[in-house]
Amino acid sequence: MSAYATTAFAHLFGLLALILLLVWLLHYREGIEYDSDNPFRVFNVHPFMMFFGFIFFVGQAILAYHSIPGQHQTQKIIHMTLHLIAIVLGIVGICAVFKFHDMVRLEDVYSLHSWIGIGTFCLFGLQWVFGLAVMFQGSLESRAAAAPWHVACGRALFFMAICAALTGLMERYTMLKPQLHQRESRLINFTGLAILLFGVFVDITVGLARFP
Repeated sequence: MSAYATTAFAHLFGLLALILLLVWLLHYREGIEYDSDNPFRVFNVHPFMMFFGFIFFVGQAILAYHSIPGQHQTQKIIHMTLHLIAIVLGIVGICAVFKFHDMVRLEDVYSLHSWIGIGTFCLFGLQWVFGLAVMFQGSLESRAAAAPWHVACGRALFFMAICAALTGLMERYTMLKPQLHQRESRLINFTGLAILLFGVFVDITVGLARFP
């Protein structure tokens, strides 16, 4: 029961981050469109998909497994399905930034943000395959032995994704700083804080749910 309050806070900050991100991209940064001739509209698909499509859905997958009552097998199916959705939408977000780089002739994977992001996404894919192979189809003994590692690695990868999001916001902030209005600057900061607090409350929920 103690995990339910933190789950509510996690959803609150997740939705707040999504709203702030949309206000920033739609009101200040020209909108979101993958097939646009405007490279900046194409780029905006990247932060939207990497937060809403990837981080938000990963957080929901974690929360669903640890805080929604139901049969264990049903929880696992929901958990894996939400993660799969996150992977698919994350691929769209990554393709968008590579498309943007091609449109403006910018070097790929040149920043710390991109290194953390690509590394996290690849490891996340391996984590999903591991979960499908062992946590779904393995023996009872192998699942029991692998579960602590699966949970610990999942939490670490979730915070690596949060770190990638925050470094991405700061990288974009640095590029746009000469033209940023003070309101937009604060909006970016509040968006980053909301993303961070979303991750914090998801992780607290996991900790509390394990010790009822």
